[in-house]
This record gives sequence, structure tokens and C-alpha cells, in this order.
Amino acid sequence: MKSLLHLLPYLKKYKTHITWGCVAAVFTTGISALAPWILKLAVDDLRETVTAGKLAMYGGLFVGTALVGGVFRYYMRMLLIGMSRKVEQDLRDRVFSHLQAQPVMYYTRHRTGDLMARMTNDLDSVRNVLGPGFMYPIDTGLTAIFSLVLMLMLSVKLTLLTLLITPLVSWSVFKLGKVTHRLTTDIQEQYSRLSEQAQENLSGARVVRAFSQEQQEIEKFDELNQEYVSRNLSMTRVQALFFPLMGFLFEVGAALILLVGGFGIIRGEMTLGDFVAFVGYLGMLAWPMIAIGWVANLLQRGAASMKRIQEMLDTEPEIQSAALPKSPSARTGRVEFRGVRFMYSPTSPSLGVLDFTIEAGQTVAFVGATGSGKTTLINLIPRLLDPTEGQVLIDGVPTTEWDLAELRRCVAMVPQDAFMFSETVYNNLVFGNPAASRDQAMASARVSRIDKDVETFSAGYETMVGERGVTLSGGQKGRLALARALVRDPLILILDDALSAVDTHTEEEILSGLRSFMKHRTSILISHRVSTVREADRIFVLREGAIVEEGTHSELLENNGIYADMERRQRLEAELEMTE
Repeated sequence: MKSLLHLLPYLKKYKTHITWGCVAAVFTTGISALAPWILKLAVDDLRETVTAGKLAMYGGLFVGTALVGGVFRYYMRMLLIGMSRKVEQDLRDRVFSHLQAQPVMYYTRHRTGDLMARMTNDLDSVRNVLGPGFMYPIDTGLTAIFSLVLMLMLSVKLTLLTLLITPLVSWSVFKLGKVTHRLTTDIQEQYSRLSEQAQENLSGARVVRAFSQEQQEIEKFDELNQEYVSRNLSMTRVQALFFPLMGFLFEVGAALILLVGGFGIIRGEMTLGDFVAFVGYLGMLAWPMIAIGWVANLLQRGAASMKRIQEMLDTEPEIQSAALPKSPSARTGRVEFRGVRFMYSPTSPSLGVLDFTIEAGQTVAFVGATGSGKTTLINLIPRLLDPTEGQVLIDGVPTTEWDLAELRRCVAMVPQDAFMFSETVYNNLVFGNPAASRDQAMASARVSRIDKDVETFSAGYETMVGERGVTLSGGQKGRLALARALVRDPLILILDDALSAVDTHTEEEILSGLRSFMKHRTSILISHRVSTVREADRIFVLREGAIVEEGTHSELLENNGIYADMERRQRLEAELEMTE
């Protein structure tokens, strides 16, 4: 239950709601506790004489207490349950912001389905702790106090007899609560696995259908779902045991009260009205006793869920802004790698020692076979990754000393696998710079040559692209992603094989437009096509994380090395395609 202590900072913000909610709870239970006492007065009074006036008076008192109590109960629920919804909002915002601050590598180590389960199912369980799990202990606790005080006023003997069953209730709650906590953790973990399976199948629907694996995936999901149901049924069995047990203990107590109280009336130790009122308070006391189990279950579920959420929040982002960020005196886009090495793990180095400089305004290219470290290298520039050794400097300042947001505003990346949001074409276009003017957005669209395609869409730039841009072709997504990067007006533009899905003619048109658009800005090209990089000021050839060749297109051809061999093979492939 210690994990629930992490909720205290969130509650401080709403201490006014909690205070007035508790005040409303006091009035609610206090007024409700008057009803059995009014019944006692009515029974004793009406035994002597029954008149219309007395009936109207006692009836009016019952209705009045119910009405006033209902008003206070309304405000109690609005304040305390409303507080839980507000805390849920704050906690959900914090979790989302925390996930946004995590580096790319975090998402390679954590399953999407598990993160989604923590943001949805676990947060719902925590909210139930703050709502019903917070309100009902106050409500039922006050009810128990009022009932016991008034029961003692009526009969000390019967009250002590009632309290005999309390140790049995406490023992039952303690024992079953431990089982509930373990089962809740198991249920939430299985829900994460179920969510992950569903998320993967929905995202990979095309692959599943292409390989005719629908039935196999259905069976896998059904197996996980059956296990989820099985674990929930185990929890249901525990809950099903608790409530009858509480009911049985209460009925045993009621039978003893009836027996002892009946003899007390016969001996004249209490009036019939006293006994009726005592039974009424015993009935009021039954709900707190039964509610203990329900609230305990909520607390155990919430504690298990809050532990899972706190595990996520305790994971500090590996990449953060410097405590005292520095800013270069002039921003030109100069990039320098000093003794940079990078390893994803101690046994698998991705980049060797790299030392090179990209001058401001230059267009440079990195080429090499798959797995040579090209994408890893460019991810170091906007600090999507940090080097294991050495420094990456932008305009003379190490990237680790920049303000992270400021650094990334200077850099725009266009990945090979362009991601589109389920929004309109225009909203995707200005995603990185919502304040951009429409003229600026249209100019970027023209450079990337996506403008002509958009003109053929039914709603133009207001066309919805669908989830992950499903309505767009690969080439259209790549060009829209390029336009999105240009709208940011970046200091450094990085194209990670972004034009691989377009034909060579369109590629040449785009590159021609880019040369004008990116004048006086730094451009970095990653490509497997020689045609894409041949106009670059400098070309670096990577192999196994090391730079093995460097120079201009003509210089590298003269060296007759890896780059020259790549150019000959691609030229031959192009000639073969033309003859077919």
C-alpha cells in the first residue's frame, strides 16, 4: 500500500475540495443517523396515542431528514468524486508528458501495449482509489462512529455484543486483501500483454493478411484473452467469498442482538422504541462492515496499479537539457564530431571513432551498406541518441550543453519511414511549425513536389490522410514529410533516405528545388542512391561504423573504391531497366 503515498502531492492541490467534501460527509452521516432516533421517538410516542398530527409530524421529520441529507450527499459526491477526476487528469497529463520526454531507445525497451495499459486501465484503478476508495471510508467511518455512539446511548450491553464480530471482520479483510493485491498485479500484467497483442495486430494488419495468418493470430489473442478471464475469475472468487462472509457475520450478530434485546424488553431494561432504533443503527452499521471488503479491494487494485505507474514515472529520461544550457554566439549550422563513438550495448559497437566537420551551408552525404551506422550517426545530431564517447558540437557548443528543445528547433529530420498523423494534409504539413503562414507552407509543398498530388485530392489540403497516412502512397508520404521539415525553416536539414520511394526524375526535381531552398543552410543526405548524393559538397562512405572513404563525387570515382563500385553497379542496373 506504500505506493499510494505517491498520490499525496496530487491531493494537496485539491485540499479545499477534500475539506468541504469531508464537511459535507459529516452532515450527510449525521443527518442520516437521526432517522432511527426519530423512529424510536415515533414508536414510543405512538404506543400511547395515535393521532393524525403525530403521524404528519413524524412523517415530515423523516422526509425532511432524507431531503437535507440528500443535498449534503450530493455535494459530498460532487466534491470528492470530482476531486478524483481532476487528480486523474493531472496524473494522466504527467504520465503523457513523461513519456514524451523519454528518448527513442526507451520505446525499444518497452512494449507499446504495456504503456497503453498503464495509461488507461491502471489509471482507472488509481482514480477509483481517489474517488470511491477515498469517499466511502470517510462516509462509512463517520456512519460507524455516529451509529456506535448512539447505540451506546441506547444499550451498552448490545453494543459490546455487536463489537464481538469486529476482530473476525478485520482478520478476513487482512487475509483476503493480501490475495487481492497479488491477483490484481497478475491481472494488470496480463492486460498489458493482451493490449500489446491487439496493438501489434492492428498496426500490422496488412502483414497478417498478406501472409494469411488471421486464424493463427486469432488463436493467439484468444489464448491471452482466456488467461485474462481466468485471472479475473480468480479475483471474482475472492470477492464472491468476501461478501457472503461479511453477510454471515452480520446475520449472526443480528440474531444475537434479537435474542438479547428481546429479553431486555421483557425485563424492562429498554423500550420497544429503543430496540427498534438499535436495530436501525445495526442496519446502518452493516454497510460499513460490508464496504470494508469493497474498499479494501479498490485499495489493493489501486496500490498495484499505482506501483506500475510509479515505476514508469521513476524512469528518468536518459537525454535531458543541460542544467545550465549554453547557446552559441552565432547560429550557422556548423556540425563537428570529435572522437565520437556509440554502442547500443558493450558487445555491439555501432560507430567507431569519428572525427569530421561539416561546415555551415555545406551539403554532405553519407552512404554505405545497411547496418553501416548511417542512421545512428545522424541521430546523434539532434540528440535522439547521445554518444558513448566523444562530443557532437553544433556551432562550437556540445549538444549535451544545449537546451534540448532549442537544439531540436534548429534541426529537421525526414526519416525513410515517414509517419503521418490521422489529420488533414495541411495539419501534417505544418505539424512542426503551426505558426507558419499558408504561403510558407505552400512554398514548402512546391519544393517537395507534393503540391501537384494534393491538387488531385477531393478536399485538397483538407483531405484526411487516415491513420499513419494510409491513404497516401509511400512516395507521397515521403514528400509530405519533406515539406513538413522545410516548413520549420531549419538550420540543419537531415534526409535519411527520404527520397527512396520516389522515381529518379522526381528526385532530381526535388533536389534541384532543395539546393535553392537550403542555400546558406546545412544539409545532410543519407541515401543508397548515388544519383541522390552526387551533387553533395562532400561524401562520406561508412562501413561497420567507420568512415572508409571521403571526398567529392568525382574524387571518389577516381579512387576506384567502395563508392566507385557502388556507382558502377547502380549505373548497370539502370541500363538494364531501360533495355527491358
